[in-house]
Amino acid sequence: MAAALLANVLYSGGFVLEKRALAALPEVTIRRPVRLLRLVLGSPLWIGGSLALAGGFAAQLAVYRTLPIAAAQGLFVSGLVLLVLLSARLLGEETTGRERYALGAVLLALLMVVLSLREGGPGADTVGREAPYPVILLVCVPSLAAGVWLYGAAERRARDRRRPPTAGVEYGVAVGLLYGVSSLAVKGVSSHLTTSGAGGAVVDLLRSPYPYLLLFTGAFGLVLSQAALQRCRASLLVPVCTTVTCLYTAVLGTLAFGEGLPDDPLRLALRVAGTVLAVAVLLAMPRHDTTAHPPSAAKELTPP
Repeated sequence: MAAALLANVLYSGGFVLEKRALAALPEVTIRRPVRLLRLVLGSPLWIGGSLALAGGFAAQLAVYRTLPIAAAQGLFVSGLVLLVLLSARLLGEETTGRERYALGAVLLALLMVVLSLREGGPGADTVGREAPYPVILLVCVPSLAAGVWLYGAAERRARDRRRPPTAGVEYGVAVGLLYGVSSLAVKGVSSHLTTSGAGGAVVDLLRSPYPYLLLFTGAFGLVLSQAALQRCRASLLVPVCTTVTCLYTAVLGTLAFGEGLPDDPLRLALRVAGTVLAVAVLLAMPRHDTTAHPPSAAKELTPP
């Protein structure tokens, strides 16, 4: 749990630092990925945010080695509260009443998932270590294709000047699918790190699909997420992305790694109801941003 809380702090702080840095940069676009990378890598503030996210990734590895996937996702989503507070304080972003209710409902949904867990004794939730590679590829490859397609569709709608400004929900779902695949890959990597002997663990890991999934999602996720983060509010984009990632990982990861569903009817009902509530909240989120975008605090730091 300490590692999960540390990951929350690092992830929330990292996203806010990156958003603050992006606000001071010229407009970036996925159609010019080399320029995007050159701009962000030239920003010390953005590099600091990336290092914080890397630290969150390391803490996430420790969590997946000790907790069931569903429990880990419940703890990770609790970091959304910190993110919204930091976004309001450091970025000047304000959430609408509807968005605050939605965030509260998401937290309630994930709390239901956490309450469905059971540790110790008969029927305790187990930590899955292995997943058949064909199953992982069957789950991940269509998800990656769907995420890239959805992001492209959101880009086409955003370029249509006749439409109101997007709230970022589509971007959040698309990037959330990529990061959901990345999260499953992190879970797979953590299971291989338990192999005795560093040399054997590395060879075993390179024979698995996990490092290659991480490489793909890392490269595409970086470009897609930064372009979306610059044009959308972090206080809306990141919660949607995190919710999709957590739901994807909790549901498909639990099945792929053979962690199973609760035997107790009450715990099973809590887990199913929590998942359904989170999906319903995502579907009810506003698609267009009707709030005025306050100038980011980072803009104040931009030299004339």
